[in-house]
Amino acid sequence: MERILILGGTAWLGRAIATAAVTAGADVTCLARGESGSVPAGARLVRADRREPDAYDALDGDWDDVVELSWDPAFVASGLDALADRAAHWTLVSSVSVYAHSDAPFADEDAELVEPADLERYPDAKVHAERLTTARVGDRALLARAGLIVGPGDPTDRFGYWPARFARGGRVVIPESAGRYVQGIDVDDLAEWIASAGRAGITGTVNAVGEEYPLPAVLAAARDASGQNSETVALDDAALESRGVQYWMGPRSLPLWLPVEARGFSRRSDAAFVASGGRRRSLAETMRRALDDERARGLDRPRGAGLTPAEEAEVLSG
Repeated sequence: MERILILGGTAWLGRAIATAAVTAGADVTCLARGESGSVPAGARLVRADRREPDAYDALDGDWDDVVELSWDPAFVASGLDALADRAAHWTLVSSVSVYAHSDAPFADEDAELVEPADLERYPDAKVHAERLTTARVGDRALLARAGLIVGPGDPTDRFGYWPARFARGGRVVIPESAGRYVQGIDVDDLAEWIASAGRAGITGTVNAVGEEYPLPAVLAAARDASGQNSETVALDDAALESRGVQYWMGPRSLPLWLPVEARGFSRRSDAAFVASGGRRRSLAETMRRALDDERARGLDRPRGAGLTPAEEAEVLSG
């Protein structure tokens, strides 16, 4: 039986990877503090704090695949020191944020990277993690550069904001979206690919990204999933910026809306992902899954991204 170690496994993507590996019949161990949730049924949790020098002491034997999710430089380095020599395959979950430029559509894995100058910055830390991993593990490493991850359980609220917002009804502020795109990958599609890539021994660098869709199509899918015939009010970039609306994510934002000059961020080449067996469910299915999750968590709950009803009213009033 394949032995899989996930450094994490109790939070969103890590738990989905553990679920996919268990479903495929693997013997799955998750090393985590256990504060983000539980591991899926069939997986084993080893409670440990990776800030402590003895964090890996309870892990014995060799591993067919180790999956590293962290971008913390100390965690990445200590994990490699403790486990690299016992792993037949090593998967680092990286990010398309490692790329230095976002202005060229369809850029592939050979595009220029950020030079890591400040390891407290996410892109810099991910590049540093890739270099540490390659230096230590060599040709046993898979660098999975994930794109925007979407679907049930999303803690960022970037994607789920839209089906939830349309489901609430009323006048909906949207950005002028012509010429803009979204490239999201369903969390379970990504997790299943990571688990299967480890089993298959796939190595190298892969942009693990979803299919690109025009932003208007994504907004239409969100409205269709909601079942509401909401009125949309489209505002251009200048109007939104003048009213204090932020791009992409975070408080007082319109999620998935990007500056025009970042037109390549959501249009990365997916050729390597598809060639390595990556499969993706339809946009409509992912949107339905996201809305079901939003309803379960509460359509009116506080969110980490998007406009609150009061903020949206302010924007509409000009």
